[in-house]
Amino acid sequence: MKKYYDNRELSWLKFNERVLEEASDSSVPLGERLNFAAIFQSNLDEFFMIRVGSLCDCISVGSKPDNKTGMTAAEQLELIYRRVAELTLTRDASYFAIMNALHQAHDVEQVDFRALSKKEEEVLRVYFENEILPLVSAQVVDKRYPFPFPQNKGIYAVAHLEWKNGVRVGLVPANGAFKRVIYIPTEGKLRFMLVEELILHFLPLVFANQKILSKSLMRITRNADINLEEAMYDHDLDYREIMSSLLKKRKKLAPVRMELSRNLSEPAVEYLRKKLMLTPSQIFYVKSPLDMSFVYTLRDEIEPLIPDIYYPHYITKQPRMIDKNRPVMEQVRERDLLLSYPYESIRPFLQLLSEATADKDVVSIKITLYRVASHSKVVESLINAAESGKNVVVLVELRARFDEENNIGWSKRLEQAGCSVIYGPEGLKVHSKLLLITRKNGDTVEYITQIGTGNYNEKTSALYTDFSLITANREIGADAGHVFNCLATGTSEIKTDVLIAAPLMLQRKIAELIDRQIIRAKDGKSAYIGLKMNSLTDKFLIDKLVEASQAGVKIDMAIRGISCLIANVPGYTENIKIISVVGRFLEHSRIYIFGDPADTEKSPDVYISSADFMTRNTIRRIEIAAPIFDSGIKKRIIEIFGLMFADNLKARVMQSDGSYTRRPLYPNEQPLSIQETLMKQAETAAAKAGTSVHVKKIKRKKPHAD
Repeated sequence: MKKYYDNRELSWLKFNERVLEEASDSSVPLGERLNFAAIFQSNLDEFFMIRVGSLCDCISVGSKPDNKTGMTAAEQLELIYRRVAELTLTRDASYFAIMNALHQAHDVEQVDFRALSKKEEEVLRVYFENEILPLVSAQVVDKRYPFPFPQNKGIYAVAHLEWKNGVRVGLVPANGAFKRVIYIPTEGKLRFMLVEELILHFLPLVFANQKILSKSLMRITRNADINLEEAMYDHDLDYREIMSSLLKKRKKLAPVRMELSRNLSEPAVEYLRKKLMLTPSQIFYVKSPLDMSFVYTLRDEIEPLIPDIYYPHYITKQPRMIDKNRPVMEQVRERDLLLSYPYESIRPFLQLLSEATADKDVVSIKITLYRVASHSKVVESLINAAESGKNVVVLVELRARFDEENNIGWSKRLEQAGCSVIYGPEGLKVHSKLLLITRKNGDTVEYITQIGTGNYNEKTSALYTDFSLITANREIGADAGHVFNCLATGTSEIKTDVLIAAPLMLQRKIAELIDRQIIRAKDGKSAYIGLKMNSLTDKFLIDKLVEASQAGVKIDMAIRGISCLIANVPGYTENIKIISVVGRFLEHSRIYIFGDPADTEKSPDVYISSADFMTRNTIRRIEIAAPIFDSGIKKRIIEIFGLMFADNLKARVMQSDGSYTRRPLYPNEQPLSIQETLMKQAETAAAKAGTSVHVKKIKRKKPHAD
């Protein structure tokens, strides 16, 4: 193993640890700290369902060791389970510290039965008997009765019941047709209990005339790593039917984790473990709630009473480059435009779609959809365009993980409205964010192309940092047209002139751009690479970056999540600096900079992209990177990139051992958060332009991070 490599899964756990740090940060409002604890848990759920599930599959079928660290799947799992057990303790401590602070400062309290009066307990008993007990479906399991199928991430109250002929276990689903959060009326206070704790307490009423030896809450996490390629060989169905059948299969895959809230008796734990075919390392004891999603429901009650424990609702601004009193299509013919989410509103993009629908000279609208909102204005605009007679072609990616059902539904609606729905090349996800509007102006064909770093999703555009480039450049438009032709005909042989497309070109082109900087460094000229992305795992590009560092190229990388490259390793990566920013918004934009911005002789090459430097993105997906030709936009993107490295509040700096520490605040240095700075800049720009703003209340929920 080379000392500058880190394991993908362990690096991801470091990222989620940085999320958890926000839950313990006293500078973060209390309610937001609670949200970060919930995001940490939701992230971890997905990690077990996908990454741990995949590693468990590797053990059963046999696989090669990790190509960077040389660890086998079993070795990785051993380290993952050990680290997750440690992080679980940290999460528990953070949660109870937050709840204690809410109790002391704001009279918000999660109560258990020890804190209740006799009268309150009696009220809850009556509530349980009348509202809960008729709805529960208890089941007793022993050698005479089959073991049930615990639902993925479902919470169950488990009782070890006395029995002379072995182990008998009682199971009660604790989530169903009843409210999760139960509020206990108390003057001047907000006191609540979770329904699973109520069910657990009153289990003796469920298992009447049976002695309970021990009891606990239990939650099972199942493998959710479905295999589309395997299904394609086994079914003679259309693509949507295959995906629907796979989604049903996902719900029945093998368990990969069991969480318990109490010290259930050893015989009962062993019985459950064997029935679920888990190892002892896959059992975790959690003192905080097993499912933290209730914090979003709780927010609805708390925020009206105590708004200052949450971030103030951010008001997205009119983009500085766009005059709201003029058509967007008219403005983009004059110059390239850039939207910067979430600081600026997505409204002008929606306006562009509306204008294209109304324009009699627009002949077609083509777009790729990966994740969209559940009530998508983007999709509604496309439906309106099709119903108005436009040729609308929509690539719907049905394999967008955990958005499959949503996308299947939208694909049907789009087809019903008259859109041409396509799915792209077999075996390759289409992750690019690409829109092409084609307009016939007399004898001339005009293109308006939009390339984004994030999804066409109004909700995440207010939570994720992303760029949206809108251009009338003919070369870019022609390339976009070629991309859509390839998608429609099912070919991945996408060759473009100015856009960089994966899977054929992206990895090779990035390597060429790195090589140019290596040559400059060896010639004694200034050489620089700046990269911003979610994850870095592509071994070929990692080795190329190490080569550049060794040649003297200065490399700055802002990587929010996984980095399989370790910075500052003497002799290898001492010219590489890696930071990670975790804050109020999820850093999602991808920026590639090749060339020193301070070089007065040659302007750097700047791209925005949908692709991280992961092999799944660079050679196994359809991705697009777009060059920035406009000098003003290029300057703005470079300035935003530089601000990330000036952040001394939310930036963590990778150390030579792969760990992260907060960026220090130097003497006489003013505190700076890139996200707060960009919010203020957007507000100032909007005020100067005298533009209105778009108010949009967005609740903080766990977003996907593609």
